[in-house]
Formats: sequence, structure tokens, C-alpha cells
Amino acid sequence: MRPLEGVTSITRRVPKPPPKGAAASATDTLGKTLLAVSGQIALYVGHLFRTVRGIKGVRMGMVVDSCGATGLEAIPILLLIGFLMGLILAMQAAEQLRQFGATIFVADLVGVAMVREIGPLMTGILVAGRSASGFAAEIGAMRINEEVDALETMGFDPHRYLFTPKFLATVMVMPFLALITNGVGIFGGYVIGVSTLHISTRAYMQETQLAIKTMDVLTGLAKAGVFGAIIALVGSVKGFLVVRGAPEVGRAARAAVVVSIILIIIADAIFTVIFHAG
Repeated sequence: MRPLEGVTSITRRVPKPPPKGAAASATDTLGKTLLAVSGQIALYVGHLFRTVRGIKGVRMGMVVDSCGATGLEAIPILLLIGFLMGLILAMQAAEQLRQFGATIFVADLVGVAMVREIGPLMTGILVAGRSASGFAAEIGAMRINEEVDALETMGFDPHRYLFTPKFLATVMVMPFLALITNGVGIFGGYVIGVSTLHISTRAYMQETQLAIKTMDVLTGLAKAGVFGAIIALVGSVKGFLVVRGAPEVGRAARAAVVVSIILIIIADAIFTVIFHAG
């Protein structure tokens, strides 16, 4: 026998490592996902701290311009969606409450639901669809065109110049937009209550005032402000992460909308547990 034949035969007999089982693969996937999420959260927190430190150097004119782009342009769609949501809520509630002769409580249901949950949540989702994608696309396009690098070369802080005005504007505008959505939603419920359920205007308004507490209004406005911070933070960070061509700008815009909506719903659930559980 040749000297290497035994070694070759032994080498051939070495078994291959067994494939990973389903549990191990799932664990690896979960670990990678948690690592990626942790990295994203750290990135968002870093941008948030930079925003807090850079507020003093922000020009208010830029904040006002961002308020107009984020808030004024969103009002028409919020008026329509808010009115329809109040209308739908009242119609669905009336079908059930009519069986017990308690149609007056449609006012309670619409008012509380709009102020606590539906108003701020719908406002956040709609503004996320408009503004988060817009922030990501705008900043991403500037990254591709090297405008961000040009700002750094001229001595400007791109973060303070591009992100902080959007952040402040969105946080300030969102509570006002939520108030508008709440108002037109309650009006939509009022239209159904008066026209279909034959509730008097005075009775409907009195019942709405009795149902809605000051804490409900404040909680809804606080939610809207937090949702605004999430929208500006996610949209801008996704834009700053763009490094290649136009297709990546589109992906960043889509990711900004999806991540914003997910975080808004998570934040809404946390608010609900803290303020309304029990």
C-alpha cells in the first residue's frame, strides 16, 4: 500500500457536520433580527440626542417652512378621513345600540374613540405616509447628489440643517392635526346622530362633553407629538443611510413608511397600557 492511501481513505470517511435543525436556524434568525433592530434603535437614539443638542442653532424660518409642508398640505386629506371615520363609527355603533334603545351613547363612543385612539392614530399613519417617505426621499436624493457632503465642506452640520427643523416642525404640528381629525370625526358622528338616529343637537353635544375627559384630550395630544417625533426620526435616518443610486432612494422611502407605521402602533399600544389599562 502506498503511504498516502490510508490517509486518503481516512479523510474520505470523515463525516460532514450535521445540518442545523429548525430550532437552531430560528434562533440564528432571531438573533440577527434582534441585533439589526438594536442597531437601528441605537442609530435613532443617537440622532435624537444630536437633535436636542442642536436646537439652539436652528433657524426658525426653516422650522416654519417645514411646518407648512408637513401640516398645511396634510389638512385636506385629514378632513376627509376624519369625517369618514366618525361617520363609520357612528353607523356601526348605532346598529348595536339601537337594539337596547341606547342610541344616545353613539355620542360617547364616537367622541372617546376619536379623541383617545382613532384621531391621533389615523393622523400619525397618514402623515407617516406623506412625510416620512418625503423626508427619506429628499435627504436620500441629497446624499446621492453629494449635497450633504457639500454642506459639510462649507462648514454646515447636515444634521442640524436638514433633520432638526423637520423634527421640531413635525412634533409641533402633529397635535394640531390630531385636533382637526378629532373635530371632524366627532362632527361625522354628529351628522349620523342627528340625521339617522334623530338625536337633537343639544343632546348630542351634551353627551359628547360628558363622555370626553380632559385626560383623554391630553393623552391624545401627547400621542400625536410622539408620533410626530417617530415620523421625523425614521424618515430622516432612512434618508441619511442612502449611499447609492436612485433605486435605493425608493427603498428608503418605502422602509421609512413601513417602520414609522409599525413604531407608531407600538407606541400607541404602550400609551394605551399606561394611561387606560384597568
